[in-house]
Amino acid sequence: MSEAQSELQEITLSAKRAEAFNLCNGQAYAQWREAKLAGYPPHIQDLKCEINTPVMLSAEEKKAIGQSLDKTNVAIYKCKGPAASKDDIQALASQVGLSQLDNNLCADEDSITSLQVKENGRHGGYIPYSNKRLSWHTDGYYNPPEQTVRAIVMHCVRPAAAGGENTYLDPEILYIQLRDQNPEWIAALMQPDAMTIPPNLENGEEIRAETKGPVFSVDNYGYLHMRYSARTKNIEWAANGHIKQATDFITAFLASDSPYIFRYRLEENEGVISNNVLHNRSAFEDDEQHKRLLFRARFYDRADVK
Repeated sequence: MSEAQSELQEITLSAKRAEAFNLCNGQAYAQWREAKLAGYPPHIQDLKCEINTPVMLSAEEKKAIGQSLDKTNVAIYKCKGPAASKDDIQALASQVGLSQLDNNLCADEDSITSLQVKENGRHGGYIPYSNKRLSWHTDGYYNPPEQTVRAIVMHCVRPAAAGGENTYLDPEILYIQLRDQNPEWIAALMQPDAMTIPPNLENGEEIRAETKGPVFSVDNYGYLHMRYSARTKNIEWAANGHIKQATDFITAFLASDSPYIFRYRLEENEGVISNNVLHNRSAFEDDEQHKRLLFRARFYDRADVK
């Protein structure tokens, strides 16, 4: 197949994928919905695979990760070998199509963030660097469109003494729940001014401009993306009745015992690859021997296992 033929094929596939999220195409949505829900894994363990080394995945390991990502947008891995380094995590990411790192505000110099309790300095003002509960969100919801975070790799170097459990929900599942209830909710959440994040000010200086955008959007490859935070502070929702109804529904669904909501506590040398799914974190407690540390790498790419 020539390069031009391959490009044309990808454009055709992208357009076909995007039609599932076209509110005027009920047939495409119904077909996609049926395929999405068919055989959806019932347990978090179904999303887990063991890998010998993150530096070089075997064909079987890549296939397991790819199948989990294709179905749920989440894959959990456990490294059998020695403790993985940041370089190892980047090597793992590159094998699933991730290379464009997001250098966020509190990231380390290599653009990978060391998530641990930091009470002082810039980090001290942000909940991810505390042991407090972290509410439902997708990463980078405050980023401008050209810096959309589409995938994340989180690797556990050391778990807390207690707590620190994560909960995951595939945004495509939430999209289905909302669209089945009221398609007008989806239309409202796809408006370009649906959710606004005010500027981030530090000592009176603007370090991040206001960000305005939709909750749900479809990228150039026909994939659904969700931008969301359950925070009640520093979130401005558009004055739209459908958005109020939709966000109330989302709040209730995220608090439910839906079988589509997965819970998992990462242990040492385990990690999760996701296409930036909805997630949260429970509060945790450290002690002298167990100080929670995770490496987090955010990417502008979407995980794609060839």
